[in-house]
Amino acid sequence: MSQVSKHPARPSTPPKTPQAPPASQSRGSSKAYALMASGTMVSRVLGFIRTALLAVAIGSSTTMADIFEKANVIPTIIFMLLAGGIFNVVLVPQLIKASKASDRGSSYTSKLVTLTIVVMGLATVLLTFLAGPLIKTLTLDWTEPMIAMGTTFAYWCLPQIFFYGVYAVIGQVLNAHNRFTAYMWSPVANNLVQICTIGTFIILFGSYNGVDQLNNWTNEQTLLLAGGATLGIVVQALALFWPLRKVGLNLRPDFSWRGMGLRHVGKLAIWTLASMMVGNIASLINSKFVSATASARLALPGGGASVPGEQALNTSQLITVLPHSIFALTLATMLFNEFTKAFHEKRRDDIAPLLSRGLRTTAVPIVFASVAFIVLAGPLGRLFAGSSPTSMEQGAAIGQLLLLTTLGLPFKSVHFFMIRVFFAEEDTKTPMLIQSIIAGFCVVLAFAAVQLLPATEIARAVALIYGVSNVLSAVIAHFLVVRRYGDYGAKEVADTYIRIGVMATVSGLVGAGVLWLLGGYHWGFAWSSIGAAVISIAVVGAVMAVVYVVLLRMIRSEELDNFLGPIARKIPQLRR
Repeated sequence: MSQVSKHPARPSTPPKTPQAPPASQSRGSSKAYALMASGTMVSRVLGFIRTALLAVAIGSSTTMADIFEKANVIPTIIFMLLAGGIFNVVLVPQLIKASKASDRGSSYTSKLVTLTIVVMGLATVLLTFLAGPLIKTLTLDWTEPMIAMGTTFAYWCLPQIFFYGVYAVIGQVLNAHNRFTAYMWSPVANNLVQICTIGTFIILFGSYNGVDQLNNWTNEQTLLLAGGATLGIVVQALALFWPLRKVGLNLRPDFSWRGMGLRHVGKLAIWTLASMMVGNIASLINSKFVSATASARLALPGGGASVPGEQALNTSQLITVLPHSIFALTLATMLFNEFTKAFHEKRRDDIAPLLSRGLRTTAVPIVFASVAFIVLAGPLGRLFAGSSPTSMEQGAAIGQLLLLTTLGLPFKSVHFFMIRVFFAEEDTKTPMLIQSIIAGFCVVLAFAAVQLLPATEIARAVALIYGVSNVLSAVIAHFLVVRRYGDYGAKEVADTYIRIGVMATVSGLVGAGVLWLLGGYHWGFAWSSIGAAVISIAVVGAVMAVVYVVLLRMIRSEELDNFLGPIARKIPQLRR
């Protein structure tokens, strides 16, 4: 499940002198960033555990899993559609500016928090009242019992919209006052709550065993599953109020909202907000198309366990986005400040070398991750397929989607790096245009897939469309970057990806051999249980990583040195 942004930009004030900051200050900053990064990592790991447990409870390629996924994802997408861009783009500069006032922003923050609670509260009440029409609008070919079940889940899940709003606004207030850690760690509390409620569900009602869930579902199961999902978001939001108190702001209800300056800042961020709206509307439409799988599966033997649907598609995306979030996002964030500084100092000639360095450095982890996902698609799918008699088929279904989405992973990171250049020049219009083209492309192809393919193949088609769209977005961004900033050394970048790709492929062949010995390609040990899948992934991944690093050392890869940085200097085995 996607969430509001957890990568706030920390405001920086230029030093008055060129002297380096005190060592204690540097250590403090390093500690803060380490806490933030560890919070994100722990949250993602717990998110994987939550997803794996949910598959144990209700399956992954099942009708009930798709119904719950639909109801539980709608609040996130609607929040991002209605207000996510405003919180993440418009409010940050306003809050930072207000924090410099004599009252440290207490007056402005009071108005903002009050406005958020009122607006998000009214929107949540209205949308919850419209739960039934929402489910009907955002699904395709669902039966009446499915719509009724989805509506029931939605009544419990839609209140999440309000608490997403509270989490976002309080988090941005904390960020404006240099309190970043709580905002990054509160999702951990959310995942822990959901893990506990899903675990309780399994203890009380057992794991999914292939029975007809739709006709045997109880109110108590709904309370634990959907209520637990919303409780996690509630805890995630409320967890921020304790660090907020420590900031020392005198917050109180304040309904005098005129003169807050939101309209002016909103005009400045209009292209970014439009881009987020286009992307989220496209997500809602594509998920509607994929939802047709849930009803088609009912007519198949064994509940269509081998047919992936919305839950399986979202799980495959959850897996593939991990290396991008850890490596590409981190490297792009580091280079973004250099891009911005180069533009401010009128050093446009430095942009191309910086971009080239970033693209070549990120190739090291992203290309390897792409090959690893291809080799390990089966065990990775088994990891999130539960423990039912059809868990192998469900794991294979997720693995198929993982293969298709992985094909565009390197291009996703390339595109991400390139649009950072536009953002650094304060150009938000160009990324919005790219986003609109890609969103329209995905929707048109997904619509065509619905018309031409059986419903059982739609999720696979959309997964392939997502992979192809990443390639297209990178190509478009490439031409626009070259047109505006000149050649950034595209041939050298392509040569780097080819050389690194060859080394990753060799390591992948070795890994595939090890996985074959573990039964990964013939329903053997690697498929026998979740634990066996974990062991297989760890063993094969470790072997591949060692082979990969050794090969890159043999060809004296400069990109490996740039990526490893201080680590390479501390570990003798990694030195040339």
